[in-house]
Amino acid sequence: MGATQRQFLQPGVVDAGMERARQQLAASMLQLMPNEGILETTLDGLAMFRANSDLSCTSSVYEPCMGFIVQGKKAVQFGDREIEYGPLNFVACSVHMPVTARVIADSPESPHLGIKLNIDPNEVSDLVLELGDRAPILEAGFQGFQCEESSCGMRAGTMNRGILDALSRLVALAESPEDAPILAPLVRRELLYRVLMSEMGPHLRKLSVADSQSNRVSRVIGILQERYAEPLRIRELAEYANMSESSLYHSFKQVTRMSPLQFQKKLRLHEARRLMLAEGLEAASASYRVGYESPSHFSREYSRMFGAPPRADVSKLRGEPSIPA
Repeated sequence: MGATQRQFLQPGVVDAGMERARQQLAASMLQLMPNEGILETTLDGLAMFRANSDLSCTSSVYEPCMGFIVQGKKAVQFGDREIEYGPLNFVACSVHMPVTARVIADSPESPHLGIKLNIDPNEVSDLVLELGDRAPILEAGFQGFQCEESSCGMRAGTMNRGILDALSRLVALAESPEDAPILAPLVRRELLYRVLMSEMGPHLRKLSVADSQSNRVSRVIGILQERYAEPLRIRELAEYANMSESSLYHSFKQVTRMSPLQFQKKLRLHEARRLMLAEGLEAASASYRVGYESPSHFSREYSRMFGAPPRADVSKLRGEPSIPA
């Protein structure tokens, strides 16, 4: 796949008001999460996480989502790309994407704090229809993370005050179960609106365009997720997406920064890891379950992706707190 291309996203100009708002949001999150780990809130699609120290090589498959950094830093690698971003930065992922991440905490007294909000493409479509031509288009000079191609499935940008305020109100509703059923959908919609009206808007709008390149690739990804253990058949995938084989291959790599075969391999390894960790399967059994014919081949690829052989990796995971990638 070649060398990894890295992007270090610099925070924008933060005035005193933005910094106070960020600190208040961090304080609210620390009150909600006195210990490190994941907080799956009662609000639809909203999760928060805290890490008191650096974490390396955490892996997962992102859903279409937005991930916001309130404190600390994070580096997310997908295919041949890596984004490193920090406080008041966020990423938007428009397709399911296998990623590997590093979490960086400022200090034990200033832990890493992040927020993840899953995105429903129907919500985005409704807002895009309502906005019409008022939503911004991609302008020259956009400072967020850019693949060379405009269809890259993940981008990063900087929060403005509207995004930060809406995000803070959404987190506050996690402490107000009596208000959340009425107010949370409204605040969630406002947050999506703020993002759509920001520099990230053109990227997020791809979720709402049925025949866009990203949407076609997303449908192919859905098939791969359902049939990850089966032999890869590019011709069938291309027919399903109504594309030629070469066009599918090119589009898939533009969006995900990896080939369909590399994507399938990552899905298989993630599922094998889950089977060993959650269901107690031995490595050989897990490898056969996800479609490998050779346990030794599986072990080599697993070690290459997760940094340790299957048994050692799973043993380590069972002794550590679970933090999302």
